[in-house]
Amino acid sequence: MEWRQAREFLTGNRHELGQMASRLYPDVPTVEGTPLLARPEWLPDTPLPLDALRLQWNQHPEPPAVADPRDGLPDGFRTYAEAWQALAPPKVFEDRPSYRLLDADLTTVAPTLSLGPSHYFAAVNVGEAVAHELAAASNTVALDTVAFTALSNTGALPLRQRVGDPCDLSRRTALPAITTLTVTKSGSYVLHWRDPEKVAHAGGLHQVMPVGVFQPLVDERADLDLWRCMVREFSEELLGTDEDYGPGFVQEDWPFHQALSAARDEGRIAVHCLGLGVDPLTLALDVLTVAVFDDAAFDDLFEGLVDVNAEGRVALAPFDGTVPAPAQPAGAAALRLAWRHRAALLR
Repeated sequence: MEWRQAREFLTGNRHELGQMASRLYPDVPTVEGTPLLARPEWLPDTPLPLDALRLQWNQHPEPPAVADPRDGLPDGFRTYAEAWQALAPPKVFEDRPSYRLLDADLTTVAPTLSLGPSHYFAAVNVGEAVAHELAAASNTVALDTVAFTALSNTGALPLRQRVGDPCDLSRRTALPAITTLTVTKSGSYVLHWRDPEKVAHAGGLHQVMPVGVFQPLVDERADLDLWRCMVREFSEELLGTDEDYGPGFVQEDWPFHQALSAARDEGRIAVHCLGLGVDPLTLALDVLTVAVFDDAAFDDLFEGLVDVNAEGRVALAPFDGTVPAPAQPAGAAALRLAWRHRAALLR
């Protein structure tokens, strides 16, 4: 089936396709020389303490201009997520409630993220569909040819053209993921290789960790807190714990949440936001953060650091300004931004 072939091509060539997608946006600013796309107001001059970010809530936002497109879907399927789940399902694939980013400005006196309610498949149905469209169109073109960009002007990428500016948050449902660079003061960070057999996004690429879509656990208003989401991802990705917290779970009563939050309150962990950016291939949006641990705190909290988790391989790497290849754009941007600000972050 052509759809399956294009999906396999996308899964096996994400890095090359990402480089190709980045050429489609020559006028959009990028982050620190990486393919990650951004607006100027998404990139503060200095790292922002996480608590400096204001999260505003909009219960009834305007719907996006492009939603649930049917471009290129096999007969009988109404959405990309429906086709993907039936024809080539990843191991982790659930339509969970998620936060939609409506607006952002990190350069004002009061840096703000404006968010509203959504669900995971709302982003998949556009983001993975535009990536699939690019993979299908490029299947007959050499992946490294600059001439491929001409296809964007010949009608070969109609869905991507309808979406338009990848940094215009009104055009599609943009669900922010929190991408966290976990680094120790002695100079190492936690590196992840995302197994394409296990994950729905960015398989085959290196990434910092933890990373997770910003999602509520129980209540969308009570859980509208970046740190709460980050704590769960630290446990799931670095320690390999289950994502199912069970009925009656109260995060504030959870010993791991208490320990991590206490270490942060004591200054043993410092957490900052570095900016926002959009992946040119899938249009996935990331909030770039960095968590700096003193070595004793890291050793105490992550004594059980896993070698393999539900999404791929885990390792410690030197924080020395280098970026592993191939890398997910958000992870590369987080590493380069943190390296630029290392004097302030590691003091």
